[in-house]
Amino acid sequence: MSQDKQTTIAELAATIHTINQQAVREYTPLVEESLRSRSQDKSHIEHTLDGLLDFCGYEPTLQLYRRLCRYYWDIDPAATASYVEAYRTTWDSEEEETVAANKGFLP
Repeated sequence: MSQDKQTTIAELAATIHTINQQAVREYTPLVEESLRSRSQDKSHIEHTLDGLLDFCGYEPTLQLYRRLCRYYWDIDPAATASYVEAYRTTWDSEEEETVAANKGFLP
């Protein structure tokens, strides 16, 4: 691989990392507020989960997604199950899906 391509890939990786960090900074207060206030606003929670899903390849964002899913489970289990499935479809490999299903884990 040429030096130019390596540099371009490294720059792209750095940009992706920066965007992921920004997502965590922006979504953390939204998740924390929903949990702190014991929000029952399904629309707001689902909107937040929709946004978080795009960044779940980054572990800190995945942790936010999991926390909000676990909270939302008591409010709307069927909707939460669809968010768990959306995560698995988008981010999990087949091997990880099998392990998670056998252990009964939420994302």
